Amino acid sequence: MTRFESTPALVSLEREIVALDALPLSEAIRTRQLSCREVMQAYLEQIDRLNPKVNALVSLRPPEVLLDEAEERDRQLARGEWLGWMHGMPQAVKDMAACAGLPTSMGSPLFAGQVARHDAIAVSRVRDAGALFVGKTNVPEFGLGSHTYNSVFGTTGNAYDPGLCAGGSSGGAATALALRMLPVADGSDMMGSLRNPAAFNNLYGLRPSLGRVPFGPTPELFAQQLATEGPMGRSVADVAALLRTQAGRHRAAPLALGGTSDLAGPLEPDVRGKRIGWLGDLGGHLPMEPGVLALCENALADFRTLGCEVEHCLPDYDPERLWRCWLVHRAWLVAGSLAPACADPSQRALLKPEARWEVECGQRLSAGEVFQATLDRSDWYRALDRLFLRYDYLLLPSAQVFPFEASLHWPKMIAGRNMDSYHRWMEVTIGATLAGLPAMSVPVGFNPAGLPMGLQIIGPAQADLAVLQLAHAHEQLTQWVRNCPPPLVGAAP
Repeated sequence: MTRFESTPALVSLEREIVALDALPLSEAIRTRQLSCREVMQAYLEQIDRLNPKVNALVSLRPPEVLLDEAEERDRQLARGEWLGWMHGMPQAVKDMAACAGLPTSMGSPLFAGQVARHDAIAVSRVRDAGALFVGKTNVPEFGLGSHTYNSVFGTTGNAYDPGLCAGGSSGGAATALALRMLPVADGSDMMGSLRNPAAFNNLYGLRPSLGRVPFGPTPELFAQQLATEGPMGRSVADVAALLRTQAGRHRAAPLALGGTSDLAGPLEPDVRGKRIGWLGDLGGHLPMEPGVLALCENALADFRTLGCEVEHCLPDYDPERLWRCWLVHRAWLVAGSLAPACADPSQRALLKPEARWEVECGQRLSAGEVFQATLDRSDWYRALDRLFLRYDYLLLPSAQVFPFEASLHWPKMIAGRNMDSYHRWMEVTIGATLAGLPAMSVPVGFNPAGLPMGLQIIGPAQADLAVLQLAHAHEQLTQWVRNCPPPLVGAAP
């Protein structure tokens, strides 16, 4: 990006523009209080100023091209043509998803510079809503791991301390969103990849219900039921708006849920009397860095202030059995997609060790082991479903550690316990994934070092709106995002 010449008055306007949440920004564009060019220029300036510090956005497009596209959006408005709520809004796509005309590297040297010819389903819906794509958001190699670094683009820093981990795999999206380089962000989530970065950057990140957002197009349509795309925002209302854009049936995704009418309800219903089960550290099974559990437990008082009933509970299920189930499903799926690359010595040498390990684990599995894992997964769903007979929501920390040094590939130990794999430190996120349930990370504050943490709100199957509603009520009470912006951003105007 090239730096723009700005007068003090223009700088002030630009800061005010990027401080707006996505929905107020959308309304200002629609009513022509702000031009699309003004909005684009403000965001390009913010990217120019902050992205070199954190490396969140990659494959950036030329600013003059983007400004021309913004001016065309202004001409459309002048003709009475409004494409949708994202009309003229700068957007960057997670570098795991195809966006026509932009590289889709997936953080891998095997695909560096590979330009997509088509949009992923969710990306096409954002494009149809009027968004303008400024580039991509950085990811770990093939999205593997909750720390965003790769050999193609490098490491993404945390919005609150660029020397620390941003989370992953939607780490670039989270940091860019927190630093007001994007008004709203898309991401995807297999093992907390929308929830962990949201927690690490003081944001809202929603993993939608299984099938809520159609995934693809992909070569395999039926077995992959762990990963899903979804929204991230600086407000719950923004998350809900992007989810409604992404969601809905698509003929290329046979397992996608139909319609979005059940997402159209208000975010402000009375949550008094709602019953909440607090899962904590699963009875001591999950090691937690000191301070994580305390912050989350302190947040339980917020829900009681809202009039909810909160009590501790545990599912009737062995958490170690759940972890073994997870390892089988994940390795089987990763091996299915990366085994050809592993079989080619020249390509294998370019894969990070964790990717090779996943493939090797997956290739050792028998058909019987995979089927048993599906039975274990089904029993897990039924165990949570029994809890939902008593509770409206379940709560769980979004991560087991605070953001750590960016130079560390993954935490090897938590609270004196060795982590036996590169992703064991994110075990707290697998429950909602394996059950296919909606789960949203909401901010719950900061530790004494000023590092943020989040709490997962988990709802029953397809209760995405209910999860958004409780998150919205919590947001109105706490306002962590509004009141505690990253130091690089400074106080909101």
